[in-house]
Amino acid sequence: MSSQDLWLQNYDATCRLAQEIAENIHERNRQQRTGGNPAKINMSLRASLQKLKQSISQLREGLLRASSSRRIMQSEADRRQNLVDDLVTREKQLNATFKGDVTEPEPSRSTLISGGGGAGGGAANPWLVNEPEETRGLSFGDIKQQQQSIIQVQDAGLDALAEVISRQKLMGREIGNELDEQNEIIDDLAHLVDKTDGRIRTETRRVKLVETKSASCGMLVVIVLLLIAIIVVAVWPV
Repeated sequence: MSSQDLWLQNYDATCRLAQEIAENIHERNRQQRTGGNPAKINMSLRASLQKLKQSISQLREGLLRASSSRRIMQSEADRRQNLVDDLVTREKQLNATFKGDVTEPEPSRSTLISGGGGAGGGAANPWLVNEPEETRGLSFGDIKQQQQSIIQVQDAGLDALAEVISRQKLMGREIGNELDEQNEIIDDLAHLVDKTDGRIRTETRRVKLVETKSASCGMLVVIVLLLIAIIVVAVWPV
């Protein structure tokens, strides 16, 4: 038996408990009208109402877990949520009737009695009237197969998405490798520019040195020529 069927089993058991509480409240009221002593049945009713509240809480928690883990379709989760909401409403009605705040709704009680028990009751559950069109008339096996088909479609979509992400990751890795190669080329160019700039500075210093030496040689030649001219003038006879 699957966990989904187990939830429905617990739901049917909760419906039967609500039915028993309704019957016991009816019997308690009958004893009150006939002058009997309903103290014992009142104690039993309090315990049953507390158990009903706990059972509804467990159904709500089980439905939340099944819906969060996607073990059931959303339409089935909505249907079961409606069932739980109806149970909560019925639990409030039973509490109010037990406390004497309202009179016992006889038609609702008889409807509950005629609809109690899921797999073994033989009659339709009155809280299944809100069943959606997608699952109406389907057995548990058909609903499970429908859920599995939807899950397979979702898995196929996830696989396609994973493949796209894998391709994008590969493209990103290739782009990263290309950027690394480009960075290496840029580093080589920067190193070459630095060497060329150093050579240019060295050659510039040499040119300046040659210019300085050339200027010094020119002045020396002029001085020598002037000395020769002075000597010639001095020794030249008048």
